[in-house]
Amino acid sequence: MDYGKFKYEAAVKAREARRNQANTEIKEMRFRLKIDEHDYETKKGHVIRFLKGGDKVKVTIMFRGREQSRPEMGRRLLLKLAAELEEYGVVENMPSQEGRNMSLVLGPLKKKAEAKEEQRQAREARKAAEAEAREHRKAPRGAAEEAETEGAEPEAVEVEEPAAE
Repeated sequence: MDYGKFKYEAAVKAREARRNQANTEIKEMRFRLKIDEHDYETKKGHVIRFLKGGDKVKVTIMFRGREQSRPEMGRRLLLKLAAELEEYGVVENMPSQEGRNMSLVLGPLKKKAEAKEEQRQAREARKAAEAEAREHRKAPRGAAEEAETEGAEPEAVEVEEPAAE
């Protein structure tokens, strides 16, 4: 094997490794202490999406004014969120106060590469199902039209002409 071929194969392997590599990002979701139920559910849905995608999530509660004197309420909210998301991720850092903010870090149960592969397989399965459904919709209509034209003779239509007087 010559040196040029060796260098080329090494470059191809390195490129392939870079393409398959998945970097875990830390996404951040910010809450306020007095968050409404609907807003809480919406933000929780975003956190679930991030965890399913294999990313870590830093959940931050921002305290303003008098809210700073009630850090236990923020801790309670963060622990409630962590308890609701047990099936998607684990708590990596327990809630800690940093100035006006209290944060909690959640890590995914699956690695990023596994999550990406699972999403890719689900997407391919969905595309295959859509293509099959599309073919299924076309086939019966086409078959019915062919059956009608093959078995039926064109009907002769009699046209009555007005009588000439």
